[in-house]
Amino acid sequence: MNWEDLRYFVAIASAGTLSGAARQLKVDQATVSRRLAILETDLGARLIDRQPRRAVLTTLGQKVLAHAIEVENSVLGVQRLAVSAISESRSKVTITAPPILARHFIAPHMNQLTHSYPDLQISVLSEPHFVSLSRMEADVALRLSAPIEDSDIAKKIGTMKFALYASAHYPERDRPPAWAFIGYNQRQTDFAHKRWLYEVIGQRRVACEVADLSNQYEAACTGIGVAGLPCYLADADPRLIRLPDEPAVSMLALDIWIAKHPDRRDDPVVRAVSQRLETLVIAAGLKLDQR
Repeated sequence: MNWEDLRYFVAIASAGTLSGAARQLKVDQATVSRRLAILETDLGARLIDRQPRRAVLTTLGQKVLAHAIEVENSVLGVQRLAVSAISESRSKVTITAPPILARHFIAPHMNQLTHSYPDLQISVLSEPHFVSLSRMEADVALRLSAPIEDSDIAKKIGTMKFALYASAHYPERDRPPAWAFIGYNQRQTDFAHKRWLYEVIGQRRVACEVADLSNQYEAACTGIGVAGLPCYLADADPRLIRLPDEPAVSMLALDIWIAKHPDRRDDPVVRAVSQRLETLVIAAGLKLDQR
């Protein structure tokens, strides 16, 4: 058996489809199908029932998955320890953060992050979805919700508070019932800011929809409508004015978390970057906590 084939099997089980596993592994679907076929041939048994729109684990597949996850976790553990052991020669640290923090907080402080390591390369993953530290998809995570993986070392380092803002030239700014809002492309209420925003909007019109909070900020500056924005960012922008709070809806406040994997706790470069990020957030505390 090729242990690498188990990684493809775990990805199929996680994604629920061969195409989803291909996207996750950044390969084509034919490669995923081929690696699964090889694994099933080596085992002499079927692990996946290939249905038109999903891949369903067989009874054996469900049992094999538990062992395959253990194998994968062990392999990843070896890799994490090895990377930490050669950390003195590290030339790159990857930080994952939601777009609003990546673009409007980390990017402006990029030079300070490499203060003690002038030759260090900082890579920022500006991803709205979860990025795994255990799979080494990133070294450090800055998040607006408590970390999902129980194994992560996480610390709350600040609070990002929100209010309603519009351009100083927005014609309806003094008439809350006439406000038009800037929303999301997909209106599923699957995270805190989206749920809060659409509670505020209620039955009022959505003037435009964009992909994320960072784009909502840019759209608000054009004067098209009202957006629910971080106070630390919008209060400092002369193009925007803060509007009255909605009396029927509590204003949003999201905790800022920093996380790394326990296997990276002794990695001096990862530790230094994490401490520097925390220092920068705390130094900006008056803005991040301002209301």
